[in-house]
Amino acid sequence: MIDVRPFNTLGGANHGWLDAKHHFSFANYYDPNRMGWGRLRVWNDDEIGPKSGFPPHPHADMEIITYVRTGAITHQDSMGNTGRTGAGDVQVMSAGTGVRHAEYNMENELTTLFQIWIETDRPGAQPSWGQREFPKADRSGQFTIVASGNSADEALMINADARVLAATLKAGESLSYDLAAGRRAYLVPAVGKVDVNGTTLNARDGAGIVDEATITITASEDAELVMVDSL
Repeated sequence: MIDVRPFNTLGGANHGWLDAKHHFSFANYYDPNRMGWGRLRVWNDDEIGPKSGFPPHPHADMEIITYVRTGAITHQDSMGNTGRTGAGDVQVMSAGTGVRHAEYNMENELTTLFQIWIETDRPGAQPSWGQREFPKADRSGQFTIVASGNSADEALMINADARVLAATLKAGESLSYDLAAGRRAYLVPAVGKVDVNGTTLNARDGAGIVDEATITITASEDAELVMVDSL
C-alpha cells in the first residue's frame, strides 16, 4: 500500500524568514489523519531565508535528522557543539534528557532542508550531535544509509530502530529496496519525478509505504531521494 501525500496538500505556514511545509501534524497544523507514519513523527520541508534561522529552543527524547538540500545550516547547541552542514549532507541530534539548539542559515542564499523526527528507543539517554558529508557520487543509482540505529550500517548514529537513506537517480534509472515485514517506509523526492511500484511521485510529494516487500523506484526525471525505513 502506498499513501501519496502531494506537496500541494501539505500543511504549513509562511513566517517570512521561514516557509515550512509539514507532511505530518506539526505546530499549528493539525490533521488527525496525518499524525505520523509509524515511529516517524515529523517530516518538515523548510525554506530558510538568508541570514536567518531558528533561535535557541529546547528538545527532549526525540531523534532529529536534518538533510540539507540546498545552501547550508549552521548548528549551535547547549552541549558546546557547533558545525556547518552543506547541501547533500546530514546532521543528527539525539535530544535525550534535554538539549537547547539553534539552527541558522548564515549564507547569502536560501537554504532548503528536510527536518525529520523519529521517536526515540532510549528515553532519557545522554544527548548527542553529529554531522557528516555524503558525496552524491557515492549514492548514484543506489541508496546510502546516512543515519541509523544500527552501528553496523556505519552511518550517523541515532537512538531508534530506523534508517534514513538517500540516493540519486538519472532519468530512466531504477533501484530497488527490500522492506522487511512489519516495517514502514516514507519516501520523498527532493527533486525529480519518479514511479514507485506503479505510483507517480512528483518533487517534494511524500509516499507512506507499507506491506510492499520490494520498493522499486524508477526516475522519469533526474531525481534525489530521501527515505526513512522504521517501525
